[in-house]
Amino acid sequence: MMIRLFLAVALLLAPGAAFATDSVALSSMVFVEKTIANADGKAKITLHEPKVVTPGDRLIFILNYQNRGLAAANNFVVTNPLPSAVAYQGTADASAEVSIDGGKIWGILAALKVADGPSRWRSARPEDVTHVRWTMKQSIPAGAQGKLSFRGIVR
Repeated sequence: MMIRLFLAVALLLAPGAAFATDSVALSSMVFVEKTIANADGKAKITLHEPKVVTPGDRLIFILNYQNRGLAAANNFVVTNPLPSAVAYQGTADASAEVSIDGGKIWGILAALKVADGPSRWRSARPEDVTHVRWTMKQSIPAGAQGKLSFRGIVR
């Protein structure tokens, strides 16, 4: 069990998990979200570097991008596969799409269907998501930077 947890952490932190186009550089970070009580007894959410993760841990994936080219980056797309040990929990960015089939078909989660038997279909669920993708509608000027994020939970 402990080997599996260390393997899961290694997979979560593996470099190059996300892919982008143009001359835009990416870096990614993963944090474990913890809720602790502050001095007043009120709940406070904190982010920590994951050393060991266990099923049920809430994760936040942050992808930083920067256009290192001399010209604006057009049609910028970032595709991030989810580690198999993580169930997708959403993103605040309305431009994000998900895939439930390894990146063949994309859409919003509520519109996707999964085969549930030989001739039956069900609505896709967060745990069915295999990839998250962002397509930027506006150009990214030379030197500009930004970040994208999504949430997951360790299975």
